[in-house]
Amino acid sequence: MSPITHIPMSLSLYTQYRQHQLEALLEITRTFASSSDLSTLLRTILGYAADLVHADFGYIALTTPAGSLRITTGYRLPTAVFEELSPYLAQKRPVEDFWSEAELRRQLELVNAVTQTTLEQVVALPLVLEDEEVVGGIFLFRTGTIAFTPGDRMLLRDFADQAAVAVRNARQVEQLRTEKARVEAIIENNPNGIMILDPQFRVEIINRALSQLLGVAEDDVVGQHCAQALRLRNRTGEHLCLSESNPPPPTRVLYGEGDIVRPGHKTITVGVSYSPLFGGDGRLANIIITFVDITRYREAENLKSTFISVISHELKTPVSLIKGYAGTLARTDVVPDPDFVRESAAIIVEEADRLTELIDNLLDASRIQTGALSMDPQPLDVAAVAKKTIERFRTQTDHHQFILDFPDDLPLALADERRLRQVFDNLISNAIKYSPEGGKIIIGARKQEDELTVFVRDEGVGIPEEELDAIFESFYRVDSSLRRSTQGAGLGLFLVRAIIRAMGGDVWVQSQPGQGSAFYFSLPIAS
Repeated sequence: MSPITHIPMSLSLYTQYRQHQLEALLEITRTFASSSDLSTLLRTILGYAADLVHADFGYIALTTPAGSLRITTGYRLPTAVFEELSPYLAQKRPVEDFWSEAELRRQLELVNAVTQTTLEQVVALPLVLEDEEVVGGIFLFRTGTIAFTPGDRMLLRDFADQAAVAVRNARQVEQLRTEKARVEAIIENNPNGIMILDPQFRVEIINRALSQLLGVAEDDVVGQHCAQALRLRNRTGEHLCLSESNPPPPTRVLYGEGDIVRPGHKTITVGVSYSPLFGGDGRLANIIITFVDITRYREAENLKSTFISVISHELKTPVSLIKGYAGTLARTDVVPDPDFVRESAAIIVEEADRLTELIDNLLDASRIQTGALSMDPQPLDVAAVAKKTIERFRTQTDHHQFILDFPDDLPLALADERRLRQVFDNLISNAIKYSPEGGKIIIGARKQEDELTVFVRDEGVGIPEEELDAIFESFYRVDSSLRRSTQGAGLGLFLVRAIIRAMGGDVWVQSQPGQGSAFYFSLPIAS
């Protein structure tokens, strides 16, 4: 029988249908208010719609991203029917196919073949949004010869509209959830620190990066005024969180800088941007604070200033001495004393050597920065290299005692001889400089598994604990009274570490103020 046969409906029956419809729609509205779950809403809508028109079973199918239909909710839908219809619907397109008489007949044939019944009536209504987008359809089946009438369709139209609204709302909720999850993921995984404040400057959110910078957990600061949560030192620029009083809401992006200081941790300098976020009503909704770690840039600026200052001083002294003695020797109005000439020439040579050493160190530092430090590792007797270095230094001091402490069976190391001499030169030179009262300087080595551990020990002034991590940085010099009276550009230990690491080893130091220092470095053993 044709699924579109029309039989008139009496006025009283229509009125009864209409009353039932209004009651059903009222109940659906209550369900909307109490639940946002799409499956629950569609199941409620389908149940009332099927009951109203006395359908035997039915289903709601929604469109997939590919444009086909997928059964979402069933009403008394036999499993066999579901299994038969699902692959069939997946091949269809709702806009093109699903509302024709031929398509509805085909569905009846499939259902009857599976259920071995004689379903004769089917009605299908598309779920249409305001922009005329078809998002699915309601399909209802029943036995008997009484066809679904235009009145049935009119009654069911409201249910289809309710289902379309439920789909639209569910899509919007899902989109909001997706956007919310995306924003939360961006905030949480951002390498820069992020803090979000409410209009009263209370902390609502901090991300993982900022939690690590501040050394606090998110739960510890949420709800606090930002002045309590963010305690920056050495602040410059514009900052909102200067006090616990609320300043006027910002109308533009503000920027400032400051230091995050945590006991036992390196001081971190951050650039802080305060960005206001306004709602649709023009009122301040949030303040987003972004923290960018600019420690390296600040260190680069300080390094540049230090470089200029140190190099200017280190160059000026030997150049002035060379110029002064050379100028004196060049005078024609005085006959110089031979001893004075020899002394002056010796000073000129010494200062020229000092200039050459400084220039070589600067060139090596540049090569290290560009990764071009040359190495030619060969099997090498470390004790012999240390002995030659000490012989040269014995002539420079008469109140230091040099001691060699190398075992007779020490294996050969794999190292570059010229670079190893440079390492010993820097370490022994520092030992002499920073033990002005004299004392023992011990140079030795020990075999440790598959490497040699070499050491240079002195009995000098020592190094404060807080400076041990920094002494191997370029242009760094230990802050002591000796720094002003000893020469040096602060490149020696920087070069030592770079050379040793380039030869496959490492370098470290042990020291206590007033008790001397011991520098250690490792070298691979030659096979």
